[in-house]
Amino acid sequence: MPRRLPVTADDVDRVVDVVLQCLRPGTNLDWTVPAGSLELTCRQTVEHMQGLLVYAGQLAIRKQEARYVRLFPRPTTDTMPPSELLEGFEAAGRLLAMVVRGSPPEVRAWSPRGCADPEGYAGAGCVEALVHGWDVATGLRLSYDPPRDVCARVLARMFPDLGAGTDDPWAAILWATGRADLPGQPTQTEWRWDATPQPLD
Repeated sequence: MPRRLPVTADDVDRVVDVVLQCLRPGTNLDWTVPAGSLELTCRQTVEHMQGLLVYAGQLAIRKQEARYVRLFPRPTTDTMPPSELLEGFEAAGRLLAMVVRGSPPEVRAWSPRGCADPEGYAGAGCVEALVHGWDVATGLRLSYDPPRDVCARVLARMFPDLGAGTDDPWAAILWATGRADLPGQPTQTEWRWDATPQPLD
């Protein structure tokens, strides 16, 4: 079996780039429509994606208590233009990448999916941005095509027990997060990623 390649801060930056390149051309569309199969609107989903800032905060202070760091409450974004919502997402994603890049590999911080190392939070940020970016793109009917090399690293790191069952790691991530069926595999009804440190061999 080939050696697993790590998910890195560069991967977080690349995923942020992909989401922005896809969604920015659609800022003139109706963002009150549902985001894919979610109950949230496209607007609300991008607000949720700004939660990557919380991931950065967990890692930055190496939080051990079993809860997320409490950041300042966000002001209402009901009237905020989509371009500004995306600006907030970009800031959150870039900050997560910076904290991952600056954290020694032995750092640990609490996560509801297990005590995570920097790679675990990089992978979690990538999963959140990848799939919710797809949700919004689907709602807005925009083309969305994430890089398969990043998807392969994220799949191997965050879903080590699922087994790909496909040559397309992006299709496998959509299946693993309950957004698509995969031939020969049971339907997934909840996210089950693993944020705990994983070996590279």
